[in-house]
Amino acid sequence: MALKSTPFHLLGLRDFPVTAAQAIFHEAKLYKQHRATPPAKPLEGQTWALIFSKSSTRTRVSFEVGIRELGGTSMFLSANDIQLGRGEPIKDTARVLGRMIHGAVIRTFAQQDVVDFAQYSGIPTINALTDDEHPCQILTDIFTFEEKLGPIAGRKVAFIGDGACNVAVSWAYAAEHFKFQLAIAAPEGFECPVHNSHVTHVRSPEEAVRNADLLYTDVWISMGKEAEAAERLKSFSGYQINHALVKKAAPGALVLHCLPAYRDKEISEALLEERIDDIMDQAENRMHVQKGVMHWLAHMKYHNV
Repeated sequence: MALKSTPFHLLGLRDFPVTAAQAIFHEAKLYKQHRATPPAKPLEGQTWALIFSKSSTRTRVSFEVGIRELGGTSMFLSANDIQLGRGEPIKDTARVLGRMIHGAVIRTFAQQDVVDFAQYSGIPTINALTDDEHPCQILTDIFTFEEKLGPIAGRKVAFIGDGACNVAVSWAYAAEHFKFQLAIAAPEGFECPVHNSHVTHVRSPEEAVRNADLLYTDVWISMGKEAEAAERLKSFSGYQINHALVKKAAPGALVLHCLPAYRDKEISEALLEERIDDIMDQAENRMHVQKGVMHWLAHMKYHNV
């Protein structure tokens, strides 16, 4: 039997066209401005599944509310709720769900699971986080930056911390597409694996933030890395974003954190509380941008029929 497929997914940012991101930002802005009276309900009559193998607060809530506000219905499926948790191949789960639901949002460990689900299900599939990438987060971060400081093209972003984590990797792919400079400061053994002309790899946080328009960090101990906690805390001890580091950035530099934040580890308590309004705007924008993503997917699928 031939595989069902649609070319319209959000699986990562490596090959995601910037024109699609711009269309998503356009819709996200409209949905944010007109939340009480949404301009469209493209998921009306549809059921979308949230398939999560990793725990979540912002991702789950933002997608569930977003699907509902776009007129759709959501169902939450943890790995323990379905046969994936008992070893059923992802392609069989995808083939079954592809006949019953209209779209899927997947938060899991292996990037290949999301890729395989999209291939075998034939329905729009969104990567809501894997060990390799976190595309919804970085699209939201860019949307938030541009909302506050204007176009990101030609600007400088400094990422401080675990350069090998999914957030840093997605930032590195985005830098090439959106034409901004990304400086990643990471200790030895935690370097970002992505190399392109828009990414600079350094050891020194001070060097990374010089003239930066955005300072960004993520947790030092990601889900699945808890056994490495002691080693990681030692390795990252000099990689905290704090007021002293912000002073070395460009005047008016933005500070963002994708949350959850561990105060006085990757970011100081004082700086986090000082910039909490921007960080909460960033968290809220996950919902608006993801609505833009789902709008784009629904629109593109409709016009591809």
